[in-house]
Amino acid sequence: MIVRFGFVAMSSQVQNASPSKTMTVKAFQQIGQPQLAMKKIIRIAKENLANTKRILYHALAHDIKFYRFSSRLIPLAGHALVGGRDFVRALLPELKEIGQMVQDHQMRVGFHPEHYTVLNTPNNEVFAASYKDLIRHVKMLAAMGLHSGHKCNIHVGGVYGNKEDSMERFLGNFKRLDARIQAHLCLENDDTTYTAAETLHLAETVGVPMVLDLHHHRLNHHGEKEEDLWPRIVATWAKEPFPPKIHISSPKSETDARGHADYVEVDDLYPFLKAAATHTDRLDVMIEAKQKDGALFQLMEQLRQKEGVSVMNQATIRI
Repeated sequence: MIVRFGFVAMSSQVQNASPSKTMTVKAFQQIGQPQLAMKKIIRIAKENLANTKRILYHALAHDIKFYRFSSRLIPLAGHALVGGRDFVRALLPELKEIGQMVQDHQMRVGFHPEHYTVLNTPNNEVFAASYKDLIRHVKMLAAMGLHSGHKCNIHVGGVYGNKEDSMERFLGNFKRLDARIQAHLCLENDDTTYTAAETLHLAETVGVPMVLDLHHHRLNHHGEKEEDLWPRIVATWAKEPFPPKIHISSPKSETDARGHADYVEVDDLYPFLKAAATHTDRLDVMIEAKQKDGALFQLMEQLRQKEGVSVMNQATIRI
């Protein structure tokens, strides 16, 4: 099995290159003139996209072909202060340039919209805002010229007093989405509410791929083993242009098991890789450790020492 590693948004190695620079509501209001404030949002967004390009160049220099964009590329996007302003149109040249990089180097990219994007909410206003947020993310991918294999990864949402009803509401609300939005979605299990088995059931029902988060699964399950669920999870990716993907992070500490550590403990991943190799010949692993690409490089060094692992390049192994 060929395993590629990727990282999320920020680089711990590239200095002064945050792709998530923002603007507070207070700062927006203090400008006093809405049009000038809008121009500042666009200027910050262009800076975020320029830093994203720098990080992509860095990733490619280290053979990293798997990367998650920051969902904060555009400050205050979707906020009531900016109304329905279409910032994507104003950023089209920068987005096209990034998309061209991705296509030229055959990278895999995507987004993970913020936690407030929930499809199973019983509140129609929250659903409408969540839908608009997904549209905004997909519009950015479309502006980059990227196909639906480049995903927006979301969680199922809350329980709202009744998990079965909330799962049914997810199914109903998913059907309300435009097919172009549906095509860009994948579902991930969470660490407190929806287990991997429950998330997999929903993903199979609506026909989208599932991302297995190993850290979340080990915190939230009903006795199901990850290796038993894995063949079904792989099957959800059968029609996709990219292989299955998983998330990996290690607990921050014994007292903060849900928090993410700076680095990934190799034995939190290696046994799963050995088991996964019997069901797929390719796998992409998104590292969610605090040290980002620094954690990726350390994990590669640790995997190099493991039996049955051969290093193919700076961010890829064969197991």
